[in-house]
Parts: sequence; C-alpha cells; structure tokens
Amino acid sequence: MATHKLPLIEIGFQAFTHDGGEEFGAVRDVQPDGRPEIIVYIENSGEYTVPLSAVTGVHSEKVVVDVSQLPPNVQQAIEHAHEKEEF
Repeated sequence: MATHKLPLIEIGFQAFTHDGGEEFGAVRDVQPDGRPEIIVYIENSGEYTVPLSAVTGVHSEKVVVDVSQLPPNVQQAIEHAHEKEEF
C-alpha cells in the first residue's frame, strides 16, 4: 500500500470525519515516542490513539480522519461525541 506524506499536524488542531463536517475532538499529542499516530481527545469520551494511516487530510488547522480505518471503540466514541450537548 502506498503511503502519502501529510502536512505538519500540531497539538490543538481540530479533528473531523470529513471536510465541512462538525469537529469531534482535538489533537493532544503527535507521534508520541516516535510512533506513527496522534492522540485525539474525543468530546464526551476521552483520549484515543489514531494511526497516521487513518488521516486523510490536514489543512487550516484541521485533521480529517477516515473513521472506517479506526477500531470500533474509537468509531463509537466519535459517533457519540456530541450527544451530551444542549442547544
């Protein structure tokens, strides 16, 4: 499988499942201990590891993630990220 080089990801960037969607969290760490992953705080759930291979884009301080490449527990956390919000 071919890999692609991503632009620099920084702590504090917002995480999204697709461009134009609602953010589900924020980057808390980048390549901890040199591992090819980021740590993302998912709203209402906590911190999760996201492999860099699941990151499909980085721009405008946003990280776009392909949810289908994440473990089921992370997918579920993203799905429920906004449930406790009051409008």
